[in-house]
Amino acid sequence: MTRKTLFITGASTGIGAATARAAVEKGWNVGLFARSEDKLAKLAQEFGDHALALPGDATDLASQTDALAKLADKFGAVDAAFANAGTGLSASGTEAGDPEEWHNMVQLNIMGLLWTTMAAMPHLKSAKGHLLMTGSAAGRRHIKGSVYGASKWFVHGYGGNIAEEMREWGGRCTVIAPGMVDTPFFDDAKPDKLKPEDVARSVLFALNADPRATIQEVFVMPTN
Repeated sequence: MTRKTLFITGASTGIGAATARAAVEKGWNVGLFARSEDKLAKLAQEFGDHALALPGDATDLASQTDALAKLADKFGAVDAAFANAGTGLSASGTEAGDPEEWHNMVQLNIMGLLWTTMAAMPHLKSAKGHLLMTGSAAGRRHIKGSVYGASKWFVHGYGGNIAEEMREWGGRCTVIAPGMVDTPFFDDAKPDKLKPEDVARSVLFALNADPRATIQEVFVMPTN
């Protein structure tokens, strides 16, 4: 069976790395995109011939476009793209917010997502492929003064909109919406919360659904 190929942003740690590992185990090739060249190289070595390390900046459209071209050249096509790169804020609320942090977060959580979509779309159209994006439980409810949560509302809104566009040519779009996950995203460990592997399994669940079925959202919360 021919292996399909998945492009992942934010692939060096956490949800991105766990998804890459799960995808390779399920028979996919993976393109590993993130800023951390050393971590990507180590992951790619772990996956052998089924991975390509693609160091780059998700906030730069040209960087993502170039990475996807390299990935398609190596494996013949790109069948799916996972816009996973994202960041949070150190201060909550509006009055206590840091304008520079806001700017950087919007560039990654919103513009980075748009750049993944724009760069991947020609490949996905050709393959009748699948776009996935990391939303959040914070994008499905109102949280007092949360600017981060508002950035994830964008992901959920845009994900639904692009799903309608992709449906016209047989493509699929899924928003993965986890609650709190024990990842390097947080300074302190969250041992009783979701693990990156839980979210990775949600990604593979959506990817492996029958082509007639679009899983538009997977909302996964910690039991505790």
